[in-house]
Formats: sequence, C-alpha cells, structure tokens
Amino acid sequence: MKRQHAIKPTADSRPQWSVMLPTLSPAIRDWANSDGLIWLHLLKTVTAGLLALGIAMLLDLRQPRIAMTTVFVLMQPFSGMVLAKSFYRILGTAVGTIAALAIGAVCVQQPELYMLGMIGWVSACIAAAVRYRHFRWYGFVLAGYTAALIGIPNVMAPHSLFLAALTRAAEVAVGIVCSSAVSALVVPQRSSLALRRALHIRYMNFTAFAAEVLARGIERGQFERRFADLVDEIVGFEATRTFAAFEDPAMRSRSQHLGRLNGEFMDACARLHALHQLLKRLRVNGSGRIVDAITPYFHELSVWLASPKDINANADAAHVAAALRLFQASLPRRVRETRRPLEVAPAESLADFDTAAELLYRFVDEWIRYSETYASLAQRKPGAEQRAPGGYMSKTNGFVVAFTFARSAVVMAIAGWFWIATDWPSGGLAVIGAALVCALTSTAPNASKMAVQMAVGAVLATMTGYLFTCYVYPNIDGFPLLCVTLTPVLAFGAFIASRKLTAGYGIGFSVFFCLLAVPDNVVTYAPDLLINNGIAITASLLLAAIAFAVVFPADMPWLTERIKGDLRAQVVSACKDDLPGLNQRFQSSTHDLTSQLRMLLTRRSRRRRDALRWMLVTLEVGHAVIDLRHEAARASYAQALHPGWASSLAQTEGDLARLFTRPHSHALERALISVRSTTWIAQDVLETVHTDRDRRHDLQRILSCLHFIRTALLDKDAPFNAR
Repeated sequence: MKRQHAIKPTADSRPQWSVMLPTLSPAIRDWANSDGLIWLHLLKTVTAGLLALGIAMLLDLRQPRIAMTTVFVLMQPFSGMVLAKSFYRILGTAVGTIAALAIGAVCVQQPELYMLGMIGWVSACIAAAVRYRHFRWYGFVLAGYTAALIGIPNVMAPHSLFLAALTRAAEVAVGIVCSSAVSALVVPQRSSLALRRALHIRYMNFTAFAAEVLARGIERGQFERRFADLVDEIVGFEATRTFAAFEDPAMRSRSQHLGRLNGEFMDACARLHALHQLLKRLRVNGSGRIVDAITPYFHELSVWLASPKDINANADAAHVAAALRLFQASLPRRVRETRRPLEVAPAESLADFDTAAELLYRFVDEWIRYSETYASLAQRKPGAEQRAPGGYMSKTNGFVVAFTFARSAVVMAIAGWFWIATDWPSGGLAVIGAALVCALTSTAPNASKMAVQMAVGAVLATMTGYLFTCYVYPNIDGFPLLCVTLTPVLAFGAFIASRKLTAGYGIGFSVFFCLLAVPDNVVTYAPDLLINNGIAITASLLLAAIAFAVVFPADMPWLTERIKGDLRAQVVSACKDDLPGLNQRFQSSTHDLTSQLRMLLTRRSRRRRDALRWMLVTLEVGHAVIDLRHEAARASYAQALHPGWASSLAQTEGDLARLFTRPHSHALERALISVRSTTWIAQDVLETVHTDRDRRHDLQRILSCLHFIRTALLDKDAPFNAR
C-alpha cells in the first residue's frame, strides 16, 4: 500500500517460469517472464482473497469481507514482501486490539472522550510509522487503524467491544494466513532473486557510470540527476534486503555481508563524486597542466572499468579487482615520476595534483573493496569480514513526525466531530476512512493526489457494489457462483493497483469494494445503506485530500528547511562524533535524509536542486573531514612536533561544524581561515618529518584532505556560496 524504496520486479529476477516451461517456444517464455508475471500476480491475489472469504464464511465469522480486505491490503508480488508484512501486521493487529479494549475501558459510555483517545492513539501510531519506516511502518500503521476498525463502530455500544475485538482479530488472521500461504506456495516469486539481480544491475551500471565520469566527465546537471538515482538505489536496497531476509535463510545469514556491500557502495559513490568535483574545479580554474598530468591515470582506470564484461558478473568483478590491485600497487611510483616535472609549478597547483592523486588512490581502494565483496557473494560461505560492518541508520526529522501527527489528528477530529454532532449513521465509517487514508498516505510522495485517486476508486467501488447488490447477488446461489462473479471485479482492481500511475485508484477500488459490497454469510440487500456508506468513505477521503493540499502540504518550505538542517548536521556529526563506525553512520543518514527530501520535493524546481546540492556538498565535506580525522589520529605524533597542531585541527573542525549549522558568509570566511592555518601548520610538520617516508606520507594525506576541503568551500556552485 505505501510507497517503498524497494527494487522493482524485473523479468530477469524471477526465472521460475523458465524452469517450469523449458520445452515451450522462446516467444511463450518471453511472455511468461513479462506480461505473464502480471497475470500470475492477479491470479494469486484473487485466489487468496476468495480463499480468505470462503474460510471466514465457513468459520461463521461476523464480517468475512474484512478477511478479503486484509488480503488486498497485504498482497505483494514477492513472497518475502508478504511474509514481512504479515509478521508486522500480526504484531500491529495484536497491539491495536489491546489498545481498542484499553481505550474503551477507560472511556466507557463517553463517546467524546473515547473519540479523543482514539484520535490520539491512531495519530501517534501513524507518526511512529513515519519515524520507523520500511516494514516497521506497517506494524505501527496496523496498530493504529486496527484499533479504529474495532473501536469506532462500538463507540455507542461499549458492551460489544470485547466480542468485536476478538472477531475482528480472527478475520484479520484469516486474511494474513491466506495471503501468506498463497504467495509463498503458489509459484513463489522470491525477492532474494530480485535482490541478486538488482546487485548485478547496480554493479554494471555504476561501473559504466564511473568509467564515463573518469573518461570525459559529465555535465553538472546530468551528474546530479544520476547521482540522485544512486541515492534511491542505496535506500531501496535496504528495504529489499529486509524482504529477502524473511523468505531466504541464505540471505538472512548473509545480512551483515550485504550490509557491508551497501556501505562500500556508498563509499565508492562518495569517492567518485569527490573526483568529479575536483576535476570540474581544475578545469574551471584553468589548471590545464595539472589536468594533462593526471588525466592519463583517469583514462587508464576508465578503460579497466569499461572493459568487456564477463557473462558471470561475480567472476568479472573478481577479475577487475585483481587488475586494479596491480594498478593501485604501481600508482604511487608512477605518480611520483609524473610529479617531478611539476615541482617548479606554484604551490597551489602542486597541491591540486597531490589531492587528485590521493583521491584517485582512495577511489581505487574503495572500488577494490566493493568489487571483492560483490564477487564473494557467489561463494557458498562468504569470507570473513574485512572490517566491522556498521548498520544502516535511518534518520527522520522530529518536525516531520510532529507534522504527521498533527495532520492525522486534524483530519480525524473533523470527521469525528461531524459524526458526533450530526449523529450520522455512516459517520463512524467516515472516521475509519479518514484513519485509513491518513495511514496509507503517510509516506506517499504526494499524499493529496493519492487521496483523490482513492476517492475516485471508492466512488467506482460504490457504483459497482450497487450493481452487484441490486442485480448480481439476488440472481446467484452458492459460494462457487459468488467466486465466479467476483473474480473479474477483484482482478480489475488488483491490476489497476499494480500500475504505478494508477495505484491510488486501484487501492481505493479494491479495498472499499471489499469493505462495502462483498457479502457476509447473511447477505443484506440494502443499496441505500451501501450508497450512504460510500458517500461517507468518499467524503472522508476528499476531506483528507483538501487538508493535505491546503492546510498541511508536505513540501512546505519550513519543513523542507528543517530536513535540510538535519542534512547539514551530518557534517557536524562528522566533525564531533566518535570515529568508530562514524563513516557508515554518516553515509547512511545522509542518503536517507536526501531520499526523504526527494520524496517531498517531487517536482523539478530550484528548491529540489538546492536540496540535492546540499546533499552533495555534505557528502563531499563530511567524507573529507572523516578522512582528515582518521589521518590525524594516525599522525598523533605531530602534536609533539608543533604546539599548535591539536588546537588548529580542533578549530578547523569547529568552524566547519558552525558553517554547516548556520551557513553564511562570515562563517564561510572563518572556516576558510581555519583550514588555511591548519594547512600551514601541517606544511611545517611535513618539513620536520620529510626524511621519514611513512610520516611524510601521513602528512601528505592530511594536506590533501585539507586542500580538498578548501576547494569545496571555494566552489562557486556550492549552495552556501550561492547564498
């Protein structure tokens, strides 16, 4: 139901059909791996829905249609997705049931207080769902609207609350079991296969992208767009890894290995961005001699990356890693030979060359790590961890969580107030509809648009339900005929919901047709009640759409500025937090916040470009600061060689943190002065240790980090300079 940053299903990621149909013609196999997958998903969804309806009727549950509704909320193309949702849905349903009973016990026979407590509970659950995303999102959402589904119809009849809670939990459980069983047992589509295929595609695409950047460079806007796509892949990978862990023990045992792979991919992306930025500045500043000196190394590396690929991607990655090991081993000697004729150049130009060479060496090192880890996935038992894996850390701004709570509470309060004030018979269903739409659109890129689409789907569901109630149900007899008549309608709704552009229409139609028009054990032929309920649902959805668009638009400038503030605060963390695991925390939080900004700022605009550039400069400076701190820790002996060493480094880190906390011209100037002062001190220490090769290399790496930070701060395209 919600928009996940997951890897999309692809034909190549699901070879089961090809295994089942080995003797058929290539055309049929192609159809089976493309359009056939859509028909398979529709078949499994409809089968699970009808199975849930039949079992609920057989058990004589009060509202079997709730079991069918559960299936349409729950079904996903991959079995891992369904199993993950089922796990969190069970937890959420249990917590929501207990909450409904607890609120009913505290506010017995006090509908206003009961409604107030229910609004607070549901809104808090939706806010927590935004804070804890992926499938934890679904658990919190279920805890909220399950309580609403149980409690709101019984506000005026608290004596029946306990029985309603038990029956509703049973109906939901039937839907969970049926959807999970059908998805996992009937031609299961494994998300673990999609994950492996996605890893292959990502490796190949990123290799081609890096080769293109190194060979001839890419225009700034194009680079920013393609780099933003990499951000989405990084965040989506974590969601797909969660799906695969639920269905595949092998993937579950390799979870840390896959997490390390994603971390190394982030490192490689950051190094590539740093190289691109430095080359751009060298060309803009007219450093033709330096560019000519370093370009052959970039071209040689791009040739290695763009070389013909092996059919076996893992073997190809191992081959590239081995070749780059040799390239990396010879790089320092060759760079020193290239540098000798440049020693007569100005100090600034020589610093540009040294920084470019150091970044190139670091990029090759990160690429080797990434390639070797990727290649090791083909092994039955991956090798020992090369370094302690850090977990992926998602980060959500507190104002976003509070904003979600307020938005949900206002929409539900308006619907609840109208219901209690007018005593509208279908008002309770309107409140439930408001809770549903607030929950299901809580992480949608455009909540108002999705709410309108769901409203249109609800109208269509009401009209279709009216036709079935008046003309279809009276003319059929028995469950088999009921299944035959429902199948085309349910398949139509599932098909529309599976399309990206029409998902809201399909969700509204499928869910509310099941909720409003699917018959129970004793069929009630009351079209007037159905229309009234349909009006209530549609009105609540339109109310939510208006509130989302007018009162609580998610892309409000103050809200996006708060998220950008959190994004810039990652540089503060890079300057001040403890070093162990800092790089992984910094990278994952920065990418996660950028992904949230891209979801809020869906239209291409100056604000969207500004947010992306803040992300790029945050990655650039933050990564360099972390490198600087690691190198300074290794060169701790420098404090004994120069009394101002430690204080100068601390001043530089503090001024950079203040610049990203409150970016303005004075803070920028102060940060530049600090970086320059530390550079002078490092140069003095370098002269002192020049005869010691290891210490000389330590100081040269520190000088490269400082020079790169300085060039990043002076970049005219940096967002704080644009201001």
